[in-house]
Amino acid sequence: MNWIKIASVDQIAADELLAIEVQGKQLALHQCDDELFITDNVCTHQYALLSDGFLEDGCIECPLHQAKFDLRTGQAMCAPATVGVQTYPVKTEGQDIFVAL
Repeated sequence: MNWIKIASVDQIAADELLAIEVQGKQLALHQCDDELFITDNVCTHQYALLSDGFLEDGCIECPLHQAKFDLRTGQAMCAPATVGVQTYPVKTEGQDIFVAL
């Protein structure tokens, strides 16, 4: 895997999101329940940035039409989204956060 440094742990607080662009991909870094997750940042239903959404119960809720996606699997959890978002492996080393693309 090609691990790419994308942020440091002090850049994201508990239950917050951070928009990141890596190699032309729009990604969202989520910290939920003391875990880090990375997904595509664009909702699959209609163009909206998930990093502007809401974290709740291990899901990211789209700010536009309230579609929800599971942070672990990317699966669409409710309408209007029917297609999931891509998820990516994430790891920390010291204070650095890495994603594998």
